[in-house]
Parts: sequence; structure tokens; C-alpha cells
Amino acid sequence: MPSYSYKAVDKIGRPAQGEIEAINEIDLELRLQRIGLDLITFKPLKKASAFFSRSRVSLQDLVMFCFQMEQLTSAGVPLLEGLTDLRDSNPNPQLQKVIAAIISDIEGGKLFSQALAEHPHIFTPVFVSLVKAGELTGKLPEVFANLSTTLKWQDDLISQTKRLLAYPLFVLVVVLGAIVFLMIYLVPQMVSFLRNMGQVLPLQTKILIFVSNAFVAYWWLILSLPAAAFTLFALLIKQSPAMRYRWDYLKLKLPVTGDILHKIIMARFTRYFALMYQAGIPILDAIKTCEDIVANQVIADALSRVHQRINAGDNMSDSFKNTGLFPSLVVRMIRVGENSGALDKSLLKISDFYDRDVNESIEKMLKLLEPALTVVLGLILAFIMLSVLGPVYDSFTKLKL
Repeated sequence: MPSYSYKAVDKIGRPAQGEIEAINEIDLELRLQRIGLDLITFKPLKKASAFFSRSRVSLQDLVMFCFQMEQLTSAGVPLLEGLTDLRDSNPNPQLQKVIAAIISDIEGGKLFSQALAEHPHIFTPVFVSLVKAGELTGKLPEVFANLSTTLKWQDDLISQTKRLLAYPLFVLVVVLGAIVFLMIYLVPQMVSFLRNMGQVLPLQTKILIFVSNAFVAYWWLILSLPAAAFTLFALLIKQSPAMRYRWDYLKLKLPVTGDILHKIIMARFTRYFALMYQAGIPILDAIKTCEDIVANQVIADALSRVHQRINAGDNMSDSFKNTGLFPSLVVRMIRVGENSGALDKSLLKISDFYDRDVNESIEKMLKLLEPALTVVLGLILAFIMLSVLGPVYDSFTKLKL
């Protein structure tokens, strides 16, 4: 649907401007009239690519949107009035445009959740399902409060991981840059010097010369091969469900990182499962939705089996236990929640536990990664320097003799 930039006035003459989607100019005027605006001028906007559109609305923007919606709905502000205020005050042009489209859809007769579902690149199916449940149960403030907390937790986890990875990546880039400089510039000059001296070169120096010549002659191939291999592997995983399953299985079995990934998946699953249960979404529907949330085909297949067993009449804790992929802590807390009728509280306790455990595990892993990375790269540099300076030292020794 085309987008338009418009200037308008409200019923008392106050100016307003923004962006909105409409079928044509007549539809644009009708949509503005439904939200109490009279069109003055408009201008068609060029359609941005989906990739760039998606990147403009960050997780922090969604956190703020949920927080503001929770405040407005809990204060009793009518939905359309609250969305109009958010549209006019939101600093993000892309989210402002989306809110304007949501207002227009609601004015056209759609439910709030249906209007959100029109923008799947911003509002996930879980987000829409929770809002829909909040509409049906009259618990929209609680739903938005929980969504705000959960999205903030997710954003904090991503931010912490990026922050902890920053220093090791910096060290890696600097040292690799130094290695490339040595291989392309310094080593060839030293090789020319050694050959003029007539020095017999040791094996490590011959290996270094071979690698240096490869860097000089085929640098473009050395740089492009990893990118090409990564792209091919990503396409293969995307196109082949069997390959994706094996890759997801391998990720869970990797030493150190596999255990951390498993805990992150458990934290994400239990938190969103608790949110859906609190919102009144049926357990079977919640489990089905969680198959997409976990973002791992192995765990998703396990949840599918859990869904089938519960649907066949088995109790929930035994169904999770029999998959063999859910830790005993998760199974035990689900059993406690079943027996006490407070499943959401039990699930949130599990999520909090794994949240702390994941943070500690990531910090420990990266603290070990820094010295390990320094040692490995130091050994590489030491090999280069030994291969270059060793023959030079031998040459100087012979000159003294």
C-alpha cells in the first residue's frame, strides 16, 4: 500500500503532519477524516525496502511503546486517543508511521490486535496473540506491562552480550590486522634480504614464505572464501529442514556455548509461556506458539511432541519430562505449578533463575576468552617473528665469524 506524507488541521484549526498508508488520494482524505483531521497537502513517499524498514524500529522502541500503552490503558484513556498521542509524540518516524496505520485500521473497523498483525516485521505473532488475549479478557494494561518487562529483559541480554564481546573482538581485529600487515608487507622484504644473504632457510621460515606469497597473490580469494562459505552454509540451512535440524542439534551439543544456549532458550520459553498463560491463552495454544519463539528446531520438535501428548490426555509435567530435552528443574517447577494452580509464577521463577545463570555463564566464558584469545594470537605472532628473525640472527652471527 502506498505511503503519503501529509499536512492537515484538526477541528479547532491546529496543524498536524505525519505519514500514513492509503490506497489512493481519496482513501488518504477519508482516513484522515476518521481521525479528526482535514487534509491540506500531501506528497507520495517512496517505498523503502523491507530490510531497512525493519531495522528502523528497535527493541528499545517497542519497550517504550509497550510502557506508554500500559500507562495510557491503565489510566483509562480511550485506545484511539492514546494511539493518537503516541503517534504525535513518538520520535521514531517509522514507528510513527506504523501507529498512524494502526489508527486508520481501527477506524476502519479492525480490532487492535488485527491492526497490529498487519505489521508482522515489527509485532511478532506472540505479541499479537498476547494483545488479542488482553482484549478478550480486559487485561490490556497487564499484558503491556508484562510485554514491556519481557522485551526489556531481552534487550538487556543482547546489550550485555554485545558489551562483553566488544573487547575480545577489538583485540582480534587489531592482531589480525597486524598479522595481515606482516604477511603482506614485512615478510616479503625480509625474504628478499635473506635470499641476498644466501642463508639456508629453516622449515618454519619456508612455511611462512609460502603463506605470505599466498596472501600477496590471492588475498582476494582468502578474504572472499570465508564469506562465500558462510553464505552457502546459511542458504543450505535455510533451504534444508534436515540440515537446519542437525545444525540446531550441534549448537546445543557444543562445549560451553551449547549449555549457555540451552539456558537462554529455556529462559525465553518459560518467560513467554508464563506471559501467555497469565493472559489467558490456552496451554495448548501457548505451547504451539512457543515452537517459533525458541528459534531452535530440536526444541521446537520437542514442544510439538509435548503438545501431542497433552492433547492425548497426559499431564503437562510428564509430557515435558519424556522429551528428554527439558532440564529436571523446569519439569519440577511445571509440576509444582500444575499442583498449585500457579503455573505462571513457577515459570517466571525458572526464567529468573536461568536469566541470572546465563548472565554469570556469559561473563565467566568471556573472562576466559580474553586471555585464551591473547595467548593464541600471541603464539601466532611469536611464530611469525621467530620465522623471520631466526634466520636474520643466524646471518648476523655468521658475519661476525
